[in-house]
Amino acid sequence: MQTLPQDVLAYIRKLVLLKTGDRVGVAVSGGADSVALLRLLLDLRGELGIVLSVVHFNHQLRGAESDEDERFVRELARHQELELHSESGNVATHAEEKHLSLETAAREMRYQFFRRLLLGGTVNRIATAHTLDDQAETVLLRIARGAGSRGLAGIYPQLTVSTQHSALSIQSAATIVRPLLSTRRKDLEAYLQGLGQNWREDSSNRDLRHARNRVRHGILPRMERHLNPAVREALAETAEIARAEENYWEQEVSRVLPADAKGVIKLAVLADLPLALQRRVVRAAAESVGLRLDFRHVERILGLASNAGGVKSVGLPDGWTVSRSKGELQFKTESPGAPELSYEYRLPVPGTVDAPAIKTRFEALLVSGKAAKEYNPEHLLDRAGLSGELCVRNWRAGDRFWPAHTKRLKKIKELLQERHVTGPERKLWPVVTSGTEVVWIRGFPVTASLRPKTGTEAVVIRETPQTKSKAKLGLT
Repeated sequence: MQTLPQDVLAYIRKLVLLKTGDRVGVAVSGGADSVALLRLLLDLRGELGIVLSVVHFNHQLRGAESDEDERFVRELARHQELELHSESGNVATHAEEKHLSLETAAREMRYQFFRRLLLGGTVNRIATAHTLDDQAETVLLRIARGAGSRGLAGIYPQLTVSTQHSALSIQSAATIVRPLLSTRRKDLEAYLQGLGQNWREDSSNRDLRHARNRVRHGILPRMERHLNPAVREALAETAEIARAEENYWEQEVSRVLPADAKGVIKLAVLADLPLALQRRVVRAAAESVGLRLDFRHVERILGLASNAGGVKSVGLPDGWTVSRSKGELQFKTESPGAPELSYEYRLPVPGTVDAPAIKTRFEALLVSGKAAKEYNPEHLLDRAGLSGELCVRNWRAGDRFWPAHTKRLKKIKELLQERHVTGPERKLWPVVTSGTEVVWIRGFPVTASLRPKTGTEAVVIRETPQTKSKAKLGLT
């Protein structure tokens, strides 16, 4: 396995997954794949010019076994002299509350953690250990469930973060990368054995109640024996082909559907397009208002566009409708307009406060001058420069802010527009004030005038999701 590090390096460079100066949080569960990813990046960090840390999320699904995984990762990080960013969450409760499968709930909570690390500037890359085997399993599962080329594209080598908590048009600076997508799991295990590096075994990976495990331990091995010995590689190649086609289609859609269309499609434009592009334009228009459609909904909308049966509107999931009017298809929400929400909470220093309106807990952490060097300077506020008590609130018309690295004071409304923060999320976007001055905005560096000098006391604002139980009890 002496060539494995160089193979991984070649893949990283081919797709430009990592760049010199990147602060990379390596997601380590304790399993062979993620431990191998960490050891490989440790081997390559000199050539890549990157700074590494370890990221671990304890899903609390396997009791003592999950806690042992966390201890293993903590010791591994300590042994390699790397900073550890860890968090735990009750996935079972989250799955029950959100009506999700355990697998989906675990992924959702894990990736929320990743996004917070990226959004907060702790790291600017998260590297996950998805392998070629994972890619093959994903593609096969999607074929079985029904998929177009978007589904067949499988796991992407890199994912720009831009979701609910994200004003991350900082794009290249906030990315989840998968450096092992061209690497087989068996090669990673052989690599670790060659290093004498142990790892943890997750007993749930053998549980055949999970569809992925049935594919991994039963279906794919049988396909290798009876159909194609290289079926995993073939499925991964299918994903690569589909991703290239998706990139092409995205360009075609952008030529037809204006970026500011926001749920509106011109019928005359749609009618002139081939069916494949019509379907994609409908999906893109729906996604522009935050709505994901399945095949049958797309077909119903195309039927509406052709005026089949004289229908003037079609019902969609989550209280949405699409109507045909004045030469356009228009996506609209059926729910009545929500009242304007406003919130404001006192934030002690040091201390915490829950903001139920946005289901987030805020913490003002007091950092000594000596400890401040451990934090990203773009997120440190000079304690002496803060006047009056701190408050967490949603931004208001007329609020202004001057983020570091920008040329002038701007209205917060303009800053959020530049980051493409839209809809109800924008109305509730949090800021922290000191007296009458806005000193912090989610997703932005602090103003340069409030950066602490070397050795002076500083304040760091942190945010974490507010749990349902604490929200009910009003605990802080």
